[in-house]
Amino acid sequence: MARSSTAFTDLDFDRPGKQTGYINIPHSPHEDAWGATRIPLCVIKNGEGPTAILMGGNHGDEYEGPITLGEIIRDLDPASISGRLIILPALNLPAVMAGRRTSPVDGLNLNRTFPGNPAGSITEQITAYLSDYIYPLGDALLDLHSGGSSLNILPSAIVEPAPTPEHQRRNIEAVLAFDAPLTVVIDNLGEPRTSTAASVRAGLTTVGTEMAGAGTVSREALDICRRGVRNVLSHLGILPASSASERRHGDRPILKIPGPNGYVFATADGVFEAEHELGTTVKAGDVAGRIHFLHQPWRQPETLYYNADGMVYGRRQPGRVTLGNCCVVVAAPYEGEF
Repeated sequence: MARSSTAFTDLDFDRPGKQTGYINIPHSPHEDAWGATRIPLCVIKNGEGPTAILMGGNHGDEYEGPITLGEIIRDLDPASISGRLIILPALNLPAVMAGRRTSPVDGLNLNRTFPGNPAGSITEQITAYLSDYIYPLGDALLDLHSGGSSLNILPSAIVEPAPTPEHQRRNIEAVLAFDAPLTVVIDNLGEPRTSTAASVRAGLTTVGTEMAGAGTVSREALDICRRGVRNVLSHLGILPASSASERRHGDRPILKIPGPNGYVFATADGVFEAEHELGTTVKAGDVAGRIHFLHQPWRQPETLYYNADGMVYGRRQPGRVTLGNCCVVVAAPYEGEF
């Protein structure tokens, strides 16, 4: 049952055709007595078929997803689909406008606030509206991420673990249909407050991505994202099969971040020098990099080591780090069933 919310939209989720507008969340900061935060929304519906929720801008410094979804809003002919698309290309609009991972309004990371709070801050109200009003309309979710300003990640499609074998199979099949160069199982160290974890709890077939990052727009990752979204919509039966690119995933392994050992964290404040490029095969105990102390040039750098065998999957983008920052991420072969 949906919790009471002051958020509203003028769009009719059941009306055929293409509609664009906003989710309006009343907001009264110092600069605006009776204003609203307006989250861009598009609904495209035609005939019978499943509903896919397409989401970008969960973090405001991740750009491939919002660009791809904006193109779909502008270019997709409603007559070409069977079912419904609910498209949220700039979900965390305050963060998108600021180019930040977190909201400049309340400082929150939207992807750590599900299921939200309809009486909370703006970020919590956004996730509450998704949890209570948008997710119940869906059969599937595609949440398009990249590494953002602080991390560069190999372009990949992401499997959110599910509690049942049938749901896990659905997620993996849809992620494989995306046909990214890599498929990676990521549980965010068991974090339950993410959009994809909440989507799985709602029973939706769930697909995530990590499309490069480093605070830039990767043309390679953008092309992967464009093709991948259409591939998944074809897999779901919303777009015809002819809209999907040729599938090549059969010979590609599935990887997984092996829990806490897959992460290399900064042990001090300083400047991080990575030892390896993305895609390098490494072993536990190998040197992952060094933290240099520019303010104490006579001090020896502090060496960091890998804690797991695998591939260098993600790497810190800014050189400067503080204690606890993620410096490197390793992905290893996935040993579960699929």
